[in-house]
Amino acid sequence: MINRTFWEDKIDALWKEKNLIWIAGVRRSGKTTLCKNLRLPIYDCELGSVRLQLEDPETFFTNMKSPVIALDEIHKLPDPSNVLKIATDHFPKIKIIATGSSSIQALNKFKDSLTDRKRILFFTPMNSVDLKDFGLSLNERMIKGGLPPAILSERFNENFYQDWIDSFWAKDIQELFKVEKRHGFIKFFELLALQSGDLFEATRFSSECEVSRPTIQKYLDILELSFIAYRLRPFHKNSGKEVVAAPKVYFFDTGFISYFRGISQLSSELKGHYWKNLVLNELLSFYHPDSIYYWRDKNQTEIDFILKLRGRDPVTIECKLQAKSFATNRVESFRKIHNGNENWCIATDIKDSYSKDINGHQIRFLNIHHLKDLVK
Repeated sequence: MINRTFWEDKIDALWKEKNLIWIAGVRRSGKTTLCKNLRLPIYDCELGSVRLQLEDPETFFTNMKSPVIALDEIHKLPDPSNVLKIATDHFPKIKIIATGSSSIQALNKFKDSLTDRKRILFFTPMNSVDLKDFGLSLNERMIKGGLPPAILSERFNENFYQDWIDSFWAKDIQELFKVEKRHGFIKFFELLALQSGDLFEATRFSSECEVSRPTIQKYLDILELSFIAYRLRPFHKNSGKEVVAAPKVYFFDTGFISYFRGISQLSSELKGHYWKNLVLNELLSFYHPDSIYYWRDKNQTEIDFILKLRGRDPVTIECKLQAKSFATNRVESFRKIHNGNENWCIATDIKDSYSKDINGHQIRFLNIHHLKDLVK
């Protein structure tokens, strides 16, 4: 069993802050396996016997033999928030990792947000550290995506993606959101994957999905809650020179994009498109989604990502297959409006990170695996 060192280190750090860690991520991303790697007793709440034990949380935690446990599929409990609230309030020496549907906090039965009692670990598809741990290539990650069963398959496994979609529909969408029109929803799921990284306009999807514009907006909300879609809002100062409204939507995993495109090899054009998705996935390993934007002005000059952390100037992030294709005109346009001197070019052909002054702007050239060294 291969350890996912990046995530294990993050859990160790979070334990120092709170005794309850909620691992939020899509199904089949490896949440349960991570708990097994940590050698934790795992209580699967899909099992009736476990649910029966947790009907009396006080007795359950009193009789617990291990000081650290995992409660898997916790959304299957009738009142999951109450179980976790009792644990954190009355058994402060117990540490719990809770996993389950990524959309659990949208459930009516999850009445208590546990805001002051938990830390959330946003568990993305495989990042660059995972690739190193598993000895996988960047090309494999692009074409097959970052869900372990898919990327570890010897060949591109089309059956995995279809089975995943069927399970997602049955166990997440039907059980949690009661969506009625399967065809329209799954069609939207597919179209969103194929248009990952594009500006989002609900009316473009309505006719093909055979649903109304408000229904499309509802579908997007559901996929965002489920970590299937990432809605990036435009970064702006309301200067009159910038796009201020239209969001971009990125799909969560490139393997599904390959599946819907019917490909098992990447062209150079698609590789550049997939590279942006991977860079975003890497950023989400470190930063909250609300701190990541894109930027575009009224002249259609655009920057792939803007990282804006509280109390700090915005960081521009450009994604390139080759560093030599980087030009400063986009950074120059952005910096005429926004303060700051931290500008990154993330390229596949960079071996050692370096900085360079170009036309009066400091540009840091790096590869995706260098990002962890910049996190503060």
